[in-house]
Amino acid sequence: MQNSNYYKMMEEQIAKYDSKSDQSAKPKMLLHCCCAPCSSHCLSVLAEHFDITAYFYNPNITDYAEYIKRFEELSRFVHEVYVDGVDVKLADHDPQVFLDMAKGREELPERGARCYDCYKIRLEKSASYGKENGYDVFTTTLSISPHKNADWLNEIGAEMSRKYDIGYLFSDFKKKDGYRHSIQLSKEYGLYRQNFCGCEFSRKATESRYNRKQG
Repeated sequence: MQNSNYYKMMEEQIAKYDSKSDQSAKPKMLLHCCCAPCSSHCLSVLAEHFDITAYFYNPNITDYAEYIKRFEELSRFVHEVYVDGVDVKLADHDPQVFLDMAKGREELPERGARCYDCYKIRLEKSASYGKENGYDVFTTTLSISPHKNADWLNEIGAEMSRKYDIGYLFSDFKKKDGYRHSIQLSKEYGLYRQNFCGCEFSRKATESRYNRKQG
């Protein structure tokens, strides 16, 4: 599926869901969310088509205070903007599963094998939770980031769809100025916007780049 037009695929899938449902019985979507800023644009695209649960599961955020801060900001945004049709769900903070996966790969650059498996942990948990709780389809906000590999995310999403027998919505939310729109919404709603993906390795790399620029 490399170099596929995932945004077009998403639009075609949404049209099919729309044709099979009515506004009183939208399909149930589990939307894996990494943070409020990224979720803001994704929800603006999806909310009219699905009954959404914004699912916060990100074990790469090993610092508990940061984990809760990002979830609370997501929850604030959802409840401020969406009267109904969107709910939020906080998954347990489970950093050890990420640290076990990353052991021996701490120095790998971003967008490498460690990140691929980090995507996989989060999407597998989302697919499993979605299936167990009666959702029709799942997807993730991660593809909105220009630093995330949409080919990998959709490859993993399709794999987990087959494994857990749940629908998966292909996406590349950065397309059609999605990332820019997320920045605009972040400013409009005063959202906490972090400068690293969440894991301690990303944070250290960000700090190192900043220090080099300052030096």
